[in-house]
Amino acid sequence: MYPAELVKPMREDLTKVGFQELHTANDVDAAIAKEGTTLVVVNSVCGCAAANARPGASMSLKNDKRPDQLVTVFAGVDKEATDKARAHMVPFPPSSPCIALFKDGELVHMLERHHIEGRPAELIASNLMDAYNEQC
Repeated sequence: MYPAELVKPMREDLTKVGFQELHTANDVDAAIAKEGTTLVVVNSVCGCAAANARPGASMSLKNDKRPDQLVTVFAGVDKEATDKARAHMVPFPPSSPCIALFKDGELVHMLERHHIEGRPAELIASNLMDAYNEQC
């Protein structure tokens, strides 16, 4: 587990743009079960989370259509919540970071680490915006 002071700025990259942190399995189940669309970011300390995933997720919110709910779990910190979020993302294997869009509790769009790593944040944002335009 990573120390809280180390991950605080990484958490704030998402919370400052409106993401709610989830810390328990029940928090995750409740968020995903809500009617409408929910974007789930599995945050991470890795470089591709810093350079690509978090900025891409933030940029994607500058779209006319956007998810009803924005939530995040932190891999390596919120183990229970992260495990539960990943359980909702099956059949995709666990990866960090990753970004999933749910609609009425059903997974409708997924960006795994291999879709994020090495890709510019703008491309990630564009991919998410396309998903929002279709699903939100």
